[in-house]
Amino acid sequence: MLVKCPRCGKEVEYEDNEFRPFCSERCKLIDFGAWADEEYALPAENNEITEEDIAVIERTLKENK
Repeated sequence: MLVKCPRCGKEVEYEDNEFRPFCSERCKLIDFGAWADEEYALPAENNEITEEDIAVIERTLKENK
């Protein structure tokens, strides 16, 4: 089965490809570097803790003592 390398778009055999889904070690390392440099980001929900969240945490801690 042929798939496109997610980095360069070159078609490459998927089976028996040690770098899959990439076409080569080079594309694999470039992509890894992009992740390490935070060039990619996953969507995230709001990370702020509300007063209500703090109250729930405090109640749970008191209940578990």
